[in-house]
Amino acid sequence: MIRHYSRISVYVAREFVLSFVVAFLFFFFIFFVNQILLLAEQILTRRVPPMDVVRLIFYSLPSIVALSFPFGALVGALMAIGRFSSDNEIIAFQASGVPTRRLFAPLLVLGTLLSLGSFVMNDYFLPLGTINFGRLYRELLFANPELELEPYSVKYYQQSTLVTGEVEGRTINDLLIIDRTEEGEQRVISASRASLTESGGDAGIVSLLLSDVFTHTTRPDRRGDFAHSEAKGMEYNILLQDITFSLRSLGPREMASYDVWQIILDRRESLRARRDEQQRLVTSLRHGLAVDYADAVRRVHAGDTTLQRVTRDLDAAARRARDEAGRPILDRTLSNYELEFHKKFSIPFACLTFVLFAFPVGLLTRRAGRAVGFGVGLLVSTLYWSLLIGGQTVGVNNPSISPVLAMWFPNGVILLLGIAAYAWRAKR
Repeated sequence: MIRHYSRISVYVAREFVLSFVVAFLFFFFIFFVNQILLLAEQILTRRVPPMDVVRLIFYSLPSIVALSFPFGALVGALMAIGRFSSDNEIIAFQASGVPTRRLFAPLLVLGTLLSLGSFVMNDYFLPLGTINFGRLYRELLFANPELELEPYSVKYYQQSTLVTGEVEGRTINDLLIIDRTEEGEQRVISASRASLTESGGDAGIVSLLLSDVFTHTTRPDRRGDFAHSEAKGMEYNILLQDITFSLRSLGPREMASYDVWQIILDRRESLRARRDEQQRLVTSLRHGLAVDYADAVRRVHAGDTTLQRVTRDLDAAARRARDEAGRPILDRTLSNYELEFHKKFSIPFACLTFVLFAFPVGLLTRRAGRAVGFGVGLLVSTLYWSLLIGGQTVGVNNPSISPVLAMWFPNGVILLLGIAAYAWRAKR
């Protein structure tokens, strides 16, 4: 007679889903409050309509939900299995002839589904929310320049520094701009008034129309050399990606994994070309060194020069070839994109890793199952997050380290802890 375990699977799944919902809401609340605090200074303290604030928060939710899924799965699984264990239901199942793997099967299925859901949220809805966030913020910026250009303040951007006077609506009085041109010249621009305007539909630029402009330009490499000019009007552009409040410009974290992978392939090809060019240069230098050596031997033998002089010249040429051969050709941007690419998979599929860890650990709980599971879940969540941040930091600072190792190492550590807990329980 074939036994069916559908009712048991539904029972275990229902307990896990209930615990997951509780844990998910807990982490969602923590991350949500953190997001509110980040928006508070730049958004909530300005005169921004409440509905627009709600929309900005809504566009920020995908990243919060994507992070809450894995940690919710971890704590939820620990709480569910801990409750079964503390109530002796695990013993009852085993006494009834229910294999432990049958209890684990629904957790495995739900963990896989949660991983897929977290991946979709991070890979599709996060880029979509980022685009909408940037579009809305840009509209708010034009309607209320104080979001970025506060009155009587100094704002530092990547390419320029803005010193503002009084701000009235979309007009800034007594504006001073300090920046550097593409030719390396230092420039100071002063204007009695500046108006924030649309820039021809270009979503990546904010334009300022300056009035009564005075410009002073200097060259750092030419002391005493300067130029100045005056104009009734001038258009000054600021890239949105340079704005201090990051405007959610699409970086590798906010892009879809496919788009990130295409950029990785392009940058790998560019890096390969640069390394090939370096290799050709080293080969050329070594060939030239061999030719110079043969010529030096001939000239010394003919008495046209001294051994000391040709030795000095050959040493300089050999040092140049050696230095060029040892010069590392790296692309830190490529390393960052590779780290973020693997991070897009490692965090969502941590749901599955956490379930594999939580099941044997939860079986070890005998008393106060839910409370102990919740506490262990918080500790493991902190450990995982610390390892993830540490792996990314090490990967950024040491491009020679494999991005796969840096981003999947936390998952591996949690999985090994789960295997150790299972082995320990099997020996008891």
